[in-house]
Amino acid sequence: MTSSINETLIRATVTRRENQTDDIALFELSAADGSALPPFQAGAHIDVILDDDTIRQYSLSNAPGEGVYRLGILNDPNSRGGSKRIHAELETGAELTISAPRNHFPLELAASHSLLIGGGIGITPMIAMAYALKAAGRSFELHYCSRSESKAAFLAELKREFGEQLVLHFDDAGDAARIDPKALCQDAVQGSHVYVCGPGGFMDWVIEQSKAAGLPDAQIHFEYFSAEVDISGEAFEVFAETSGVTVQVGPNESIATALKAAGVKVQMSCEEGVCGTCICDVLEGTPDHRDHFLTEEEKEDNDQIALCCSRAKSARLVIDI
Repeated sequence: MTSSINETLIRATVTRRENQTDDIALFELSAADGSALPPFQAGAHIDVILDDDTIRQYSLSNAPGEGVYRLGILNDPNSRGGSKRIHAELETGAELTISAPRNHFPLELAASHSLLIGGGIGITPMIAMAYALKAAGRSFELHYCSRSESKAAFLAELKREFGEQLVLHFDDAGDAARIDPKALCQDAVQGSHVYVCGPGGFMDWVIEQSKAAGLPDAQIHFEYFSAEVDISGEAFEVFAETSGVTVQVGPNESIATALKAAGVKVQMSCEEGVCGTCICDVLEGTPDHRDHFLTEEEKEDNDQIALCCSRAKSARLVIDI
């Protein structure tokens, strides 16, 4: 599998913008030509492509099948500028380019029970999953973790749509309100699946606690929005076979940076190993995987690499770019 920007690009219009909190806004998108936007499955995301070719991924948070896409976007002061630009520039009526949906975080509808756990802005894919589970008549709980009620987006909608299936966990409400993933998993019926999205440390903790409760890896699903990544290591050589370019990757630079400096076009978005935009095939050599996108099984195959963060265990890599 080689991941790149979806070939299907769509002109869309912002048909509704609604500020949910002081730093989270809802953007509802419709096709600029008036047609229905392509269908998607819960857990999917789209690329938002800004005028300078800046690309960012955002989860779809509405019920699948509505013909529109809804995004919840955090204006993150620590971001690299994409979310800040969207908050500053995209008002109702604005046009933008998006990709067709892709889904690396699919929902297992056949599970006996689903525990949906969203931390902060990580609630967005969970909302689409909750709608899909509700429509299918499946058993689920939606756990929303936030610093406070004032920081929690979509609250009125979630309370209205999901009632007792919604459980709120606010940090400022004291220890009794805080989520206990291990206990949730231990109390859940056999065959339950856990889905988690949110800040990296929060996700790592939920995943660790779910495993400690005895859930197998196949029943724990997650999607990182961002992650700390260490790109340092020994220097190595990369041959980009399709481009016919050889580069030396220094101890503190990424493969993507070295390739771009040599004139090779590399599609990138997150630059943190979480989105999959820069994944390409490995033809020779052994990668040193440092991303959060490939599964453990895919990493063991050693036939793909995330160019933004991963390195080489071998002295040379040959890649298909």
